[in-house]
Amino acid sequence: MDAYSYIANAHGEYIDQLYQSYKTDPQSVDVSWQKFFEGFDFAQQYPEGGIPQADGAGVLTTPASTNGAPQVRAVDTVSADKETQVRNLIHAYRSRGHLVARTNPVRERKDRKARLNLADFGLSDADLDTRFKNGEVIGLGTDATLRDIVAALQKIYTRTIGFEYMYIRDPQVLDWFREKVEKDSLSFNPGIEYKKRILGKLNEAVVFENFLHTKFLGQKRFSLEGGETTIPALDAIINKGAELGVEEVMIGMAHRGRLNVLANIMGKTYEQIFSEFEGTAVPDLTMGDGDVKYHMGYSSQVDASGRSVNLKLAPNPSHLEAVNPVVEGFVRAKLDHGYGNDYNKVLPILIHGDAAVAGQGIGYEVTQMSQLEGYKTGGTVHFVINNQVGFTTDFEDARSSIYSTDLAKIIDAPVVHVNGDDPEAVVFAVQLATEYRQQFHADIFIDMVCYRRHGHNESDEPKFTQPTLYNIISKHQNPREVYNAMLVERGDVDKELANQMDREFRDLLQARLDMVKQKPLPYNYQALENEWRSLRRSKPEDFDQSPVTGISEEIVHKVGQALTTLPEGFKPIKQIDNLLKERKKMFFETRTLNWAAGELLAYGSLLAENHIVRLSGQDVQRGTFSHRHAVLHDAETSAPYNSLNFMEGEHEQLCIYNSLLSEYGVLGFEFGYAMANPTALVIWEAQFGDFANGAQTMIDQFIVSSESKWQRMNGLVMLLPHGYEGQGPEHSNARPERFLQLAAENNIIVANMTTPANFFHALRRQLTWEFRKPLVVMSPKSMLRHPLCVSPVEEFTSGNFREVLGDVYVEDKQVKRVLLCSGKVYFDLLEEQQKSERKDVAIVRLEQLHPFPKKQLDAELAKYPKAKVYWVQEEPENMGYWNYLLRFMRRELEDVISRKPSASPATGYNKVHVKEQKELVARAFDKPREAVADETIKETAATAQKAD
Repeated sequence: MDAYSYIANAHGEYIDQLYQSYKTDPQSVDVSWQKFFEGFDFAQQYPEGGIPQADGAGVLTTPASTNGAPQVRAVDTVSADKETQVRNLIHAYRSRGHLVARTNPVRERKDRKARLNLADFGLSDADLDTRFKNGEVIGLGTDATLRDIVAALQKIYTRTIGFEYMYIRDPQVLDWFREKVEKDSLSFNPGIEYKKRILGKLNEAVVFENFLHTKFLGQKRFSLEGGETTIPALDAIINKGAELGVEEVMIGMAHRGRLNVLANIMGKTYEQIFSEFEGTAVPDLTMGDGDVKYHMGYSSQVDASGRSVNLKLAPNPSHLEAVNPVVEGFVRAKLDHGYGNDYNKVLPILIHGDAAVAGQGIGYEVTQMSQLEGYKTGGTVHFVINNQVGFTTDFEDARSSIYSTDLAKIIDAPVVHVNGDDPEAVVFAVQLATEYRQQFHADIFIDMVCYRRHGHNESDEPKFTQPTLYNIISKHQNPREVYNAMLVERGDVDKELANQMDREFRDLLQARLDMVKQKPLPYNYQALENEWRSLRRSKPEDFDQSPVTGISEEIVHKVGQALTTLPEGFKPIKQIDNLLKERKKMFFETRTLNWAAGELLAYGSLLAENHIVRLSGQDVQRGTFSHRHAVLHDAETSAPYNSLNFMEGEHEQLCIYNSLLSEYGVLGFEFGYAMANPTALVIWEAQFGDFANGAQTMIDQFIVSSESKWQRMNGLVMLLPHGYEGQGPEHSNARPERFLQLAAENNIIVANMTTPANFFHALRRQLTWEFRKPLVVMSPKSMLRHPLCVSPVEEFTSGNFREVLGDVYVEDKQVKRVLLCSGKVYFDLLEEQQKSERKDVAIVRLEQLHPFPKKQLDAELAKYPKAKVYWVQEEPENMGYWNYLLRFMRRELEDVISRKPSASPATGYNKVHVKEQKELVARAFDKPREAVADETIKETAATAQKAD
């Protein structure tokens, strides 16, 4: 690269203005320009040998010597100013040529003020035959005319491809990409066989749409018509990827064109798709309700460039772009488990609509994740099917930016805009994108501008809202017809071959309409898929008693050692020194573990069994409440130390990542990770449970419903800090009522535990079960340090998860009142029970809410046959668990004791909180508020206030 390109790329007039300002007052320009002009003046005055020059001499005033030189060429007489302007012209085409590229197949492009006329650079037609040295900048040598330079620039930058890349800040990447654009794009001319392949793929795409349109007239299919070039594009990505070492491709896309992709890329037979349209398909409905045909996922194995490639299409909901983080998480899991983190072997492709990629915020979150250590997948090829209309909304109303792909610029990802009616240009664009991804392991965007033949769905009338556009589209040939004519016109394909392929196309369509049987592609299951196949669906009786999940003393010792040992030379801050002493005391002296120790013991024990443990979320390495400290930092160097990764013996790695400040994207990523690997414990922790609603789409459309809709199990764990401690309406409530409203058919586990041992067993149970279920935990805050929230080591080395915890304080026969509760409120009730010695009031804890542990609870309540049972919760009556409990215990429950119904989850005033909490406990024990033991309540509130 020219070392002085930063000067050559600048505007000549601007530099001259700066120089005039500098001569008047050197301080009026930036220091860097002062130094530049000092050097310039020095060169003027001392051209060589340090000898001063006479006034009026210098490089700008002294004619060049011709002694011994060859004959002067015309180019030497061109003024330096004009050379600079030609350089500026080249830079302008590189930067703004895409604004005038002929990328739109059905309408003229808007005037985006590209400013690429000669006059914009102080040049004119009179200069066209002048020769300029700067022709060498674009590979034309030093003797090129301006006419040749302009022609080359227009050929490179304003044909049916527009390249947007000059904002790339890495010089190596910029040079590589520019070389591809300015050399490879001009020389790209696929051989006749590949041209036939492109046409063949277009034939398949058009046949499929014609088949469905003929067979299922008026049915929704979200056709690809107008964007059929997507099929040869995906084919090209997969084949180029295979050449460059790709062994697996994971595709995420919405509904438009999905069925075409399933048939012509994934190899799903027409018969299978036909039966889904007819409703005669019999999916595995032993569990679940199924989903519409254009949401289902698929896996296949195809031959690409002589190599076998695994293809996966992720299942997705109608919520556009929601599948993006799921695909990325899935790919990361495959990289971690099956491909040794070799980015070259797994390729994620995300197919977007133009309106969705511009409008949905999840696109920004996933793009920001792309280069982060915890979420890297080696780069994604983003393919935008830009049909210029979102349902009925024209693109001018769908975004403020010029392009739908402008979010690419936040990570310096290049964008290739390409006309969907030029399949060869599209193939070049996607092959370039695949090479770029394999070379730099970074994201790249393809913006294929096309159109939508019909309305949003096939029964919709687009002329209601875009009459002019759809008058044009109705007369416009499809991409197959356009390409066929182009090949014949260019003489690439003679008319007879074109006619032969046309006959094959019609024969293929007729065969499909006649339902000629296709042979499904063979498929060999991958290692992780076999892990899934070894599992089974859950049965109701699985939830009558949890499996044994205790561990050996040896593992407790091994984990304890790792958590209390630092490497030589590591200097922790004083608080961490104290923490390590406390840990050592818990593991090896008192042998009683608090919440954090129990949690880390669960992770360590699973690592020792060679399970990956992955935990991500905001601030998870330390923990929002400064309790976990899974990763320690040296006080002097800040170097991290992940204690559990240094256990003795063979073990897996604890992968714990502080996430970016995102809920939706990160939760989706972790769901995708857990979807790929059933042998890993995958956890997402919210900073506060209240913030989980930022990811509600992921919860509703994936986590609670994927098994029912798509027959896909998932063992993701969500830790949602929850509890009323006076921290206000956004730091108290993880909205358990929402999860419980979504809970049915044993689809998720919802739990609110009160002992470290039970939390430990719940985590281990996730991988011990012969099936997988998402686990949603209302995790603690103040309980993390509550002196009674501890468990002896014996409860970790034996036993299992206990869905219901009974009362060991009361005398069974004396009990007249049972307080049934869940979570932190138990400790407020316990204090009152103990202080006032109420042996007539039993407190029973429901540690698991769903699946509802009816058998276990009935057994506990049977101890108190004459007692009245009350449900106690600290949440308002319209929130929390009360409405859910009525589904199972309408007759057994006397009433609810809770805060009053409220629009907001909690008060923002600490004193009001204390008053409300005391009233709640008073009602539970049927006594005046003033008489309630409130030490725990006040202490908890004070601690929370201090934290705030």
